Amino acid sequence: MEGRIYTMVREADWRAAEAAGHYAGSADDARDGFLHFSTAAQLRASAAKHRAAVTDLWLLAVDAARLGESLRWEPAAGGRRPGLFPHLYATLPLAAILAAIPLPLGADGQHVFPPEIP
Repeated sequence: MEGRIYTMVREADWRAAEAAGHYAGSADDARDGFLHFSTAAQLRASAAKHRAAVTDLWLLAVDAARLGESLRWEPAAGGRRPGLFPHLYATLPLAAILAAIPLPLGADGQHVFPPEIP
């Protein structure tokens, strides 16, 4: 489906992933049984809903093709949000990460995304 997918991680979790060689996910990921990702088109809404006002975020851009069959495109929980979302049923290997970018808050309190995010 999509070549590049994204996830937002807290800085401490990103530093732990760098040390471990993979990202194992957040507490929300552990609860749900998979790592949550978004497409570029879904990312701003996901940030607003799930990461509003979080100041220590990193945006991970990931090559979906490197994730194999552990990546599934599924509806959001309960089908409350339109479209399919990428869910990874494995840890995220650092080799699949194309970029790790700090995701600061702007003066308006919204996250400041890189230009490729619509």
